[in-house]
Amino acid sequence: MAKTFTFVKIVALTGLLSGAVSCSQPSATSSSTTSTTPMTMTTDNTTMETDNASNANVQNSDFYDFTMTSLDGEEIDFSKYKGKKVLLVNTASECGFTPQYKDLQELQEKHGDDVVILGFPANNFGGQEPGSNEEIATFCQRNYGVAFQMFEKISVKGDDKAPLYAWLQQNAPNHEEPTWNFCKYLIDENGKVVAFYPSKINPMGQEILAAISK
Repeated sequence: MAKTFTFVKIVALTGLLSGAVSCSQPSATSSSTTSTTPMTMTTDNTTMETDNASNANVQNSDFYDFTMTSLDGEEIDFSKYKGKKVLLVNTASECGFTPQYKDLQELQEKHGDDVVILGFPANNFGGQEPGSNEEIATFCQRNYGVAFQMFEKISVKGDDKAPLYAWLQQNAPNHEEPTWNFCKYLIDENGKVVAFYPSKINPMGQEILAAISK
């Protein structure tokens, strides 16, 4: 009987030790899994911090800090527009509002001492600006005699929106962004966005003429 009892104790002790070893393995796995979670969170936070820093840089920029490339490849430093009102327009060659090129040119000719006009071709709406920079320049000159400053084609809406247009939206009175071709932002003499005009507002209309004459 004594031998049998001793054998039972040994078997029981072996079972306990085996159970202890079995219980310790998930703990190690759990620890490993837990340790990777902060690494993922750190990566996500880093990405978020980078995006926030980028947004802050645009938001804290000054209008006169921007440099954009013209249709003919010249770098235009916006500091040259200090002390002047500026009207920025996103344009397109195949839009129902395209005839506003004529009105913009007339505004330049008649009120060029009061406002500088800057045109930014964009293909964001209806694919209505499909041409190359060279084709756009030829179209504007041939059809409307455009002589005001035109810039290379950019995006004015969406994830690939140009930093200038991100700045304009962030600093517009009601944070407006273009909803179609030929929307307009008015900058005052101090580089502040003071007005946004939708496509239907004509450049030679009373609303814009009154604003640039203030």
